[in-house]
Amino acid sequence: MDLNTVLLILDSTLRLATPLLFACLAGLFSERAGVFDIGLEGKMLIAAFFSAAAAALTGNVWLGLMAGCAASMVLSAIHGLASITFRGNQLISGVAINFLATGLTVLIAQDWFAQGGRTPQLEGGARFQPITLPFAEALSGVPVLGPVYGDLLSGHTILVYLGFLAVPATWYVLFRTRFGLRLRAVGENPGAVDTAGVSVTGLRYAAVMICGLLCGFAGSYLSTGLAAGFVKDMSAGRGFIALAALIFAKWRPWSALGACLLFGLLDALGNRFQSIEIAGIALPVQFMQALPYILTVVILAGFVGKAIPPRAGGTPYVKER
Repeated sequence: MDLNTVLLILDSTLRLATPLLFACLAGLFSERAGVFDIGLEGKMLIAAFFSAAAAALTGNVWLGLMAGCAASMVLSAIHGLASITFRGNQLISGVAINFLATGLTVLIAQDWFAQGGRTPQLEGGARFQPITLPFAEALSGVPVLGPVYGDLLSGHTILVYLGFLAVPATWYVLFRTRFGLRLRAVGENPGAVDTAGVSVTGLRYAAVMICGLLCGFAGSYLSTGLAAGFVKDMSAGRGFIALAALIFAKWRPWSALGACLLFGLLDALGNRFQSIEIAGIALPVQFMQALPYILTVVILAGFVGKAIPPRAGGTPYVKER
């Protein structure tokens, strides 16, 4: 492959890894606090719909982003109510959220827009536009450095840059702040946190709502940055891949970045090379499209090793009397 092809694949990798990264960091906050969240997929999906719907109706992508984050946070609040307040099964609550989002988005989309579960095509100010980084044009003639900076790093939407900046921000919050220390402690030993006079319920709700906010960014990027509108089931399992990346990263922010880039690369390769011949046998297009999901299972099954989740994860906290 020449440099141009490599840059195109890597450029696609960054775009495709962004929603995975937001969702993976969302799950990181929630699960570090002891609340497992299988509902990342549903939150991304409902955020994708409401962000596209609001952007289509108002013509303002920022209002769409706020609507998407608000919708995702509503589902997070429902998940928190079921799993924290009422001490329900966290996995069942997450599955219910996924089913709710899948049906609700299509139903509302058909009622509002009557386009078979889609939103209208987004244009102009209703979409996030690419940003040209400083000196990208001036460096375009420089060998290697120019194309890498101008074609690979420059030309993405603001949410792509925010997604990658969220990684050091997450690391700092979790490992360099009092709030992060308490949040991690509540996922390991909530009884000790409660004994210290800190609200376990409050911390877990905070983590769940941060999870909803980040899922809102992930879903909004899908429909207003990566695509130009909402279509049925457009999250396409990305929430589950984000969960796989989270386990692969062993609940660590920087490792999560590497895992999401890996899955984004697999997706980019599947999109780029639709047909490949091995030993004279042409592989079907469907195999290349399924490659990211197949390799997700293979990686988790054979290369993760022993991934130990937070000790109090998935267990409702009951305050001792």
